[in-house]
Amino acid sequence: MNLRPKLRSPPSPPAAFPPTTTKSAPPKMPRKSLLRPTLVLSSLLSLLAFYSFVLRTPPNYTIATSIDAVEDRNTLPLQRSTKVRIYMYDLPRRFTYGVIESYAAARGGEPVADDALLKYPGNQHSAEWYLFSDLNRPSGERVDSAVTRVMDPEEADLFYVPFFSSLSLVANPVRSAAANATAAPDKTLYSDEHTQEALMDWLEERIYWKRNNGWDHVFICQDPNALYKVIERVKNGVLLVSDFGRLARNQASLVKDVILPYSHRINTFKGDAGLENRNSVLFFMGNRYRKEGGKIRDLLFQLLENEEGVIIKHGAQSRESRRAATQGMHTSKFCLHPAGDTPSACRLFDAIVSLCVPVIVSDYIELPFEDVIDYRKIAIFVDSTTATKPGHLAKLLRKVRPERILKFQKELLKVKRYFEYEDPNGTVKEIWRQVSQKLPLIKLMSNRDQRIVLRELTEPDCSCICSNLTGVRTTL
Repeated sequence: MNLRPKLRSPPSPPAAFPPTTTKSAPPKMPRKSLLRPTLVLSSLLSLLAFYSFVLRTPPNYTIATSIDAVEDRNTLPLQRSTKVRIYMYDLPRRFTYGVIESYAAARGGEPVADDALLKYPGNQHSAEWYLFSDLNRPSGERVDSAVTRVMDPEEADLFYVPFFSSLSLVANPVRSAAANATAAPDKTLYSDEHTQEALMDWLEERIYWKRNNGWDHVFICQDPNALYKVIERVKNGVLLVSDFGRLARNQASLVKDVILPYSHRINTFKGDAGLENRNSVLFFMGNRYRKEGGKIRDLLFQLLENEEGVIIKHGAQSRESRRAATQGMHTSKFCLHPAGDTPSACRLFDAIVSLCVPVIVSDYIELPFEDVIDYRKIAIFVDSTTATKPGHLAKLLRKVRPERILKFQKELLKVKRYFEYEDPNGTVKEIWRQVSQKLPLIKLMSNRDQRIVLRELTEPDCSCICSNLTGVRTTL
């Protein structure tokens, strides 16, 4: 209740009391003024209001103390930018530009004197290059990003490790042990495994890694096999992955990690929603034969390759295949997305930027940015058991009315930017937004890790995000 009195003019004098009669001449009685008690009451109310204002702390006001004045790195400052502060390690060259150079050299490329002239090879795991490039841009160009790069690690909330882990995986000119053993002695071979271990040897010497046991470090390992050699050593960190197909429950989870979209490999459809030139019912082009997780593909090929209006082709990665895939996706109503070796693949994102309604047949798929995208509005989900019933999938899709397909396409137009890495308001911005949201959990886990007593557990109590799997002992 507001006890401050309202300001007003002094009250008018009260009306005169009626005269009283006496034996002598009837003198008039003096008027009894109420002004003095009113002033007293007003003063009391003013004092109460003053003490109420002084003693009551407003919600957004904090009285500074000597403790508050010292900024503790484990405590959020009282007043600070809403952007999460991220420090990008200046890694030795071998882990960034050196990986590009090794990839090119293994394929007959000529040495380049200036790193700025090195070209990162386009592939579906290009997110590592886009994030690295984004943090190297001037801060003025990174408008509305959820993170801001700091050059002093002492100021950082998070630490980004820009190792090109996916490109490193495919940089080896020969992969098999037998081929390595018979290679010419003078030929320098690139080893992804040795590079991973060298990275961790370098990183584990950094005081910022040791300080919080890696919880506040961010790694990108978009290829399902990226960082596989050292995954146990980085599992505390925020992992940027495309799915959890090759990761164990005690290594990754939706709570601490971020799902990334693959870079789409076909050209974006430039037109508007519409069915005029989309004559095919369903399109798919990709490898027919996959490993255990992708055996559903061969079954779908058998069921669909003779269906009218369905185009399903076996094809490996090549320029010609991408041209054919672009033509097929841009002229089809629906695009099939079956699981590959792991639950996700780049064809889902090719379909999205093509306005070709994805038909997802992958029972364990995780999808990027689901806090802002409702995939039910842009895709059709069919479980693998239902999808492999003879005649069922094609019949299901033919029943979808044109109005419904147009509605899907209009929603695809709305969310398409989330899957465009080169769009300043697109994928990279969304990835950093998701990373920034992990900070409260990271602080919780870092603090918890410092005080928890080492326990003997037969299995994780709830994955790696809330059990002491690091072996840290509490010390005084």
